[in-house]
Amino acid sequence: MTVISSGILPAAPAPPTLADVAHLAGVSSATASRVLTGSAKVSPQTRDRVEEAMARLGYVRNRAPRASQPQRASSIALVVGEESLKVFADPFFARMLRSVNKSLASADMQLVLLTLHSPTEYRTVSRYLRSGHVDGAFFVSMHGRPDFDYASLGLPIVLCGRPVNGAEKLSYVDADNVGGALIAVKHLLGHGRKAVATIAGPPDMAAGIDRLLGYRKAMTDARDPGMIAYGDFSSPSGEHALFRLLDHRPGIDAVFAASDLMAAGALRALRRLGRRVPDDVAIIGFGDDSSAQQSRPKLSTVRQPVDAMAARMVEELLEQIVCPGRQPSHIVLDTELVLRDST
Repeated sequence: MTVISSGILPAAPAPPTLADVAHLAGVSSATASRVLTGSAKVSPQTRDRVEEAMARLGYVRNRAPRASQPQRASSIALVVGEESLKVFADPFFARMLRSVNKSLASADMQLVLLTLHSPTEYRTVSRYLRSGHVDGAFFVSMHGRPDFDYASLGLPIVLCGRPVNGAEKLSYVDADNVGGALIAVKHLLGHGRKAVATIAGPPDMAAGIDRLLGYRKAMTDARDPGMIAYGDFSSPSGEHALFRLLDHRPGIDAVFAASDLMAAGALRALRRLGRRVPDDVAIIGFGDDSSAQQSRPKLSTVRQPVDAMAARMVEELLEQIVCPGRQPSHIVLDTELVLRDST
């Protein structure tokens, strides 16, 4: 018998997760999930390794059965809080959709894309998610919607990006938006730029809030109040924001834009004004999507790890599906400054 003088019992060890099983078996979480769901797309040798790892770790799958529902293919919803036109125009959403779909396909699951923008879509999407058509859902670009009742859906949920309003109990996967913006602006300041402005993203989204925070931290360190114009992550909004910035401060010699599309819009505005990039004005964007390399000049940017974010989102959702009630995970992945011709 062990006696602990403080009267505090040692904490019980955390139960093994699907990721633990996959690591021990030497397979991906998606493959381990296929074994648990009884998929035929797993070799007998792989199935044996996963089941042996489950036995060694004492892993118990306690997913509630869907006894009242007919057999169907497992499906996951990807809910995007934007209108359809923007979803298909922004390269970020195409990359995220492709990466999530690839990870889910290896787990023998289907992906359903839903947009959530108007009040009608709000009601339709909520009803669809509650009806048992899907096993879980990802939410992307939700703009801090305080009226969306995630808890009432009764589904495993993972957010892309940290929540802005009252969803701390949900799992999320995010990029280091603050750190990425901070490094970008410090690079501009450290290479002789004296008047660095920013085109910030929407103030009701974590990405917009955090990238602006990174800019402000860098400018505070430089004892410069800076100058801010807001956009909505789209190219036209970046163009309009650049004109507003120059109207108020014509001597701007660098711009940090919170998305590559807004940076591309700023480049277009500078060409119209006859300003040379990077000679007169340097520009850094955020994202490293296709528009960054297609722009002229090629855009320096902060690379966010979209593929890795998608893989971690899928891994977390699979864990929730097979282990209901597990504690939420808050995952933030590193970003990287990529220098090209615009700085």
